[in-house]
Amino acid sequence: MPRTMSKFIFVTGGVVSGLGKGITAASLAMLIKAQGYSVDIIKFDPYFNVDSLYLSPYQHGEVFVTDDGGEGDLVIGHYERFLDQDLSENSNITSGKIYSAVISREREGGYDGESVQVVPHITDEIKRTLYRLNKPETDVVVCEIGGVVGDIENHPYLEAIRQCRGELGRGNAVYVHITYVPIIEMSGEHKTKPTQNSVKELQNIGIQPDIIVCRSDLPLDDSSKKKLSMFCNVERNCIIESVTTDNLYSVPLTLNEQQFSDIALKKLRLEVKQPDLSAWIDMNARAEKAAKDDKRLKIAIVGKYTERATAYRSITDAVNTACLLKNKSVDITLLPSEAIETAPEDLKGYDGIIVAPGFGLRGFEGKVAACKYARENDVPCLMIGLGAQAGVVEFSRNVCTMSSAQSQEFDEETPYPVVAYSEPRMLKKGAFPTMITAGTQLSKIYGYGTVKERHRHRFDFNETYEPMLLKNGMVFSAHSPTGTPEAFEIPTKRFYIGTIFNPEYRSRLLTTHPLFSEFIKVASTKKHGAANDKNK
Repeated sequence: MPRTMSKFIFVTGGVVSGLGKGITAASLAMLIKAQGYSVDIIKFDPYFNVDSLYLSPYQHGEVFVTDDGGEGDLVIGHYERFLDQDLSENSNITSGKIYSAVISREREGGYDGESVQVVPHITDEIKRTLYRLNKPETDVVVCEIGGVVGDIENHPYLEAIRQCRGELGRGNAVYVHITYVPIIEMSGEHKTKPTQNSVKELQNIGIQPDIIVCRSDLPLDDSSKKKLSMFCNVERNCIIESVTTDNLYSVPLTLNEQQFSDIALKKLRLEVKQPDLSAWIDMNARAEKAAKDDKRLKIAIVGKYTERATAYRSITDAVNTACLLKNKSVDITLLPSEAIETAPEDLKGYDGIIVAPGFGLRGFEGKVAACKYARENDVPCLMIGLGAQAGVVEFSRNVCTMSSAQSQEFDEETPYPVVAYSEPRMLKKGAFPTMITAGTQLSKIYGYGTVKERHRHRFDFNETYEPMLLKNGMVFSAHSPTGTPEAFEIPTKRFYIGTIFNPEYRSRLLTTHPLFSEFIKVASTKKHGAANDKNK
């Protein structure tokens, strides 16, 4: 049994997926941290991918990258933004990682000839991974179990966390179950039976939830809470409601009003303190005011996966935060880059354009068209990752007269490989130093010379073409320590900046990345006089 140094909160989901379990877990972790405790957080995902490298954004939303190069789904982004805390690859563990570790140990003879089974070997590996976070410097660990109770894939995780309470002790482990409470439209009545059945499934596994969080479109009536308390064997004050809202900042505040974190801390036998939520209260007030504002900025995000908004969740959160900090309201529209290729005029009327990151040829020419439209019409434009590569390709073709310029990702034989393979030829991911060129717009935005930014790309701007691009008006305003260009700008434009790195990963819910802050500042300012058309 492990020596208990940290307390553990286990978060499970029931009835249906997509309830915002990650946001609830992140809110709970943030509320505990706001009381002065040190918090760590981890998610176990039941799918067998080793990480999110090859996961489609259509399935799990964006891929989020941590400083150490860990790749997780969008929930890890929620964790970092709510907690205002850098996480690591150990914060997102998949079944692929768990089973790979067990199979590797078996191949090395680590099980002394035993028959390797789900119990105890897989469950022991889950607990071993979890207990790595059991440290003297961490007061509370919040552990989210992906999927829904009843899924065959997450049963080993439920069995593992069932064993944890016996190993850690009752005062060191708390179970939180998040469920959906539907409403019958004709009668307006909440139906608690799905939650009761979900809790019974947990009880059959041997887990009795201590707290139930009920997600619903309308507040629960008192009779529903009493019924859930009685049939789920949970104290009445431990039935917490989470009402659907468009305002992300209201979620932890509403949970705090119901003493969610206080209840969890008491069950963990920790002192309840007064949380400092002043910054959250301020941002919530800004969000409520912005929701009523008829005068709104119009920002377009041009990307490949626009059918699913969560594919660009870090970007949309960064834009929203930047606007709220400037007391601006915003409408964000996701535009498919394939459509922009043939109809760039669809971008007319937007105050700012973000050309999004991604991989693959589909839609790339639409991103090139979006960059051209922004450059020629002097619309503030932030290009990220593949979007920035499109910006360099567009400028090379239409300003530097290299009409067949292309990325080697799409044409290895192009005569003008203005975007080339990274060296070594592998995916560059994680935080790396970036040196900002003095006197550039980028240096004014950052305010200092060397920064660390997170990367996720296989191709770089080709430094061979830097002199030609500079001669025609494009300045590479940041480089890696080895001299590879990492960001560009056109000084004659109000805001036309592209970065090979992903600034959205550094944005938080109470603060935003300086690039997004400046982008929104310029987009909020009306253009004065005729645009300088040197680069048209």
